[in-house]
Amino acid sequence: MSAEAGGIRSNLIQELFWTRTGLLLLILVVTSGASLAISSQMDSGAARNLLTAVGTGTLISAVVSFTQTLITSKAAQKALLAPVIEESRKALKELTQEYRALDREFFPSHVFEPTAKPDPVFNQLMMQDLERTRLYCFRGFAGRYAAGRVLLSQTECELRAVLADPRDDNAISGRARYLLRNEGADGDYDEIQERLKEQIGIGLVGLYAARSRCTRIDVTIVSDPPLDRLELFDDSAWLTLYSNTAGVLRPYPRTLRFTESSFLYAMERAEFLRISNSKAGYHFTITPATTRNDFIALFDKITGEALTQDGFKELEGKFHAFRREFSASAQLRS
Repeated sequence: MSAEAGGIRSNLIQELFWTRTGLLLLILVVTSGASLAISSQMDSGAARNLLTAVGTGTLISAVVSFTQTLITSKAAQKALLAPVIEESRKALKELTQEYRALDREFFPSHVFEPTAKPDPVFNQLMMQDLERTRLYCFRGFAGRYAAGRVLLSQTECELRAVLADPRDDNAISGRARYLLRNEGADGDYDEIQERLKEQIGIGLVGLYAARSRCTRIDVTIVSDPPLDRLELFDDSAWLTLYSNTAGVLRPYPRTLRFTESSFLYAMERAEFLRISNSKAGYHFTITPATTRNDFIALFDKITGEALTQDGFKELEGKFHAFRREFSASAQLRS
């Protein structure tokens, strides 16, 4: 959008001829031309000299007046129009800055569309945010990706996770329905539920494997987790929209990234802290000092199933197989 003047009188010459001054200059030029033309047809004498003098004087007056008017009009244009243009530019600049501030507050900085495989650009940018953070908050389903990212990270952080309760079918139903829609008519709901329960067990073992990369891992198990996955860092929030069922469904849904200055970042952070501090959930902590036997006891309380040493090794093997596959497909350092 331009702040420059425009319209019918788009330049200074046109401006002159659209005023009474321009009409006066035209009369002078016509008078001068007529006088000189008539005098050139007359014989020598006083009348011819008079008309020649009138034509010459009128022409000189027209030239001087035109030059003076041109200079005066240009100065007036600078004095009157230039401040208006400058104020318009200033107003447009302030309006643009206001819109940019609104963009940072209410609109995502990055939008990643649904994909069938992990998006390398998506995962590399998220890993950069993880490398800079001191507190990593994860609200999701099983925690496999959170544990995998922590093991791939070069830095140490504190991890707080909110996961689904494997003993409550209602906590699993939201993710199960999403996967069922993705698999189509051939999908089996009961089979998907069993697979999801196993993923929670794999995720818990993954968090235990990642304990040495964190100062501490605080986990909250809830029976009604939000369907959308949240990954919160010091300077960004990533929201993966499992609740968005419009369009073509993919295993990796649409994801939005918001900066820490955005309204949604503050809102999601407050909601995460509310859930993770709620008395309704089951809370436990994993530290580098947590032993395998301690973890197996926790696993029994969370899942309601006894975990043997062989069962632990099996879940551990499945987690590392998942981590290697994920890091390879996302083109991350393994």
